[in-house]
Amino acid sequence: MFDAALEALSIVLDPNRIPFMFLGISVGLLIGILPGLSGTVGMAILLPFVYGMDPYTGMAMLIGMAAVLHTGDTFPSILIGMPGSSGSQATIMDGYPLARKGQAGRALGAAFFSSMIGGVLGGLVLLVSIPIAKPLVLSFGSPELFMLSVLGLSMVGILSGNTPIRGVLVGMIGLMLGAVGAAPAVAEYRYTFEWIYLFNGLPLAVVALGLFAFPEMIELLAKKQSISKSEKLEGGWLEGIKDTIKHKWLVLKGATIGSLIGFVPGLGGSVVDWITYGITKQTAKANNNFGKGDIRGVIGPEGANNAKEGGALIPTLLFSIPGSGTTAILLGGLSLLGLQAGPRMVNEDVSVTLSIVWTLVLANIFGAAACIFLSKYISRLSLIPATILVPFLLVVLTVASYQSSRQFGDLLLFIGIGLLGLVMKRLDWPRAPLLIGFVLSQASERYLWISMERYGFTWLLHPGVIILGVIIVALIAGGYVLKRSTEKKDTTETANTA
Repeated sequence: MFDAALEALSIVLDPNRIPFMFLGISVGLLIGILPGLSGTVGMAILLPFVYGMDPYTGMAMLIGMAAVLHTGDTFPSILIGMPGSSGSQATIMDGYPLARKGQAGRALGAAFFSSMIGGVLGGLVLLVSIPIAKPLVLSFGSPELFMLSVLGLSMVGILSGNTPIRGVLVGMIGLMLGAVGAAPAVAEYRYTFEWIYLFNGLPLAVVALGLFAFPEMIELLAKKQSISKSEKLEGGWLEGIKDTIKHKWLVLKGATIGSLIGFVPGLGGSVVDWITYGITKQTAKANNNFGKGDIRGVIGPEGANNAKEGGALIPTLLFSIPGSGTTAILLGGLSLLGLQAGPRMVNEDVSVTLSIVWTLVLANIFGAAACIFLSKYISRLSLIPATILVPFLLVVLTVASYQSSRQFGDLLLFIGIGLLGLVMKRLDWPRAPLLIGFVLSQASERYLWISMERYGFTWLLHPGVIILGVIIVALIAGGYVLKRSTEKKDTTETANTA
């Protein structure tokens, strides 16, 4: 294996192939920076060009794009509170407040460095798991997948601060919105009001942009101020890198969670960063500053969303089971290159698989380095007055929303969800639980239906279900105990000061 890995590295570093990997990296960063676009769009753009390429060159370009997508999408998430893609939603929670404090450079530096480490670790997970992945992938049935969805939904209360009841109510609204359109288990359409636009459900990109970006733009325009409340930037990217090194175990934890969840087909990349953020907040000491500009709230999810790509490639390459739209199109790319996902990828075509691992690692390093270099200049966007910046951003938001399905309904939905997000922001209701409920609605319903139809209630006794149930209870109970001890400590310190 060692000799094969070295041979694959020499193939990837061939001067004739390197430019194509950098082309993929450039497209991935650009797609990430433009809000509302996704890896599916980037993969669809590059796919026609791989026809006729040799497998190593074609995969270098495609994997180069996929590897850095969740690096570039950090820019809009931190600077303007606008999710660059579905994998960067949780970064907004603390990244945007840091930018408001004039610490955009610090947040970007921490995000990119932790993304790089997470991506490299994800590539190593892919390498190590090649010989042992089959029994693990096959061990996940619908009951375990449902419990993983419940794990994601349990983050609703965690992300609601001191108002868990509000968080649960908002999460239920998200579940209802996610139920619009075709039912995952039976042949019927729900809550469509005979409007064809709603038959396919609400587009995730439009819901995310409306919920987070629209309210922020309106608020900035109303106050006539820049994104940053201070007149100069404090703390550059170097400080962010130091923060990441200081919290190295948090990066490792995020990368581990990202790889494991990415490894499970069907959950999708939108869940990874929310689960990681919730666990990061639950297990952190002195977590009262989360949601207000805690650098740990940036490091955790950013370490996870790039590591997820390595995990997601395992079922894609070995079993032809795509975990997202991006990996689904990647399967098409394999066919165009004359490759076939499955056992051949670890036998006859193992050199191609190893070249994918190296491309994943190198693309993360080069992509993060490029973003760190650009952060010094792009972070200055947070100083531009809202009256100049917001009109331009609203045009970008409108175009990004419309490209989801290219129907007029996208614009109406964007405005409607945006107004809902604005009301929630004004009333101080948490918005993150709504997005979590929306993302997990279809998956949780589908896996619950299959579990009940196949096993009745006996699936509750499956070992994997019990283990995941214990983890969920432990996270919720542990967070509650940690919160109570922190509040007690703060009360004691206040009394002693008085």
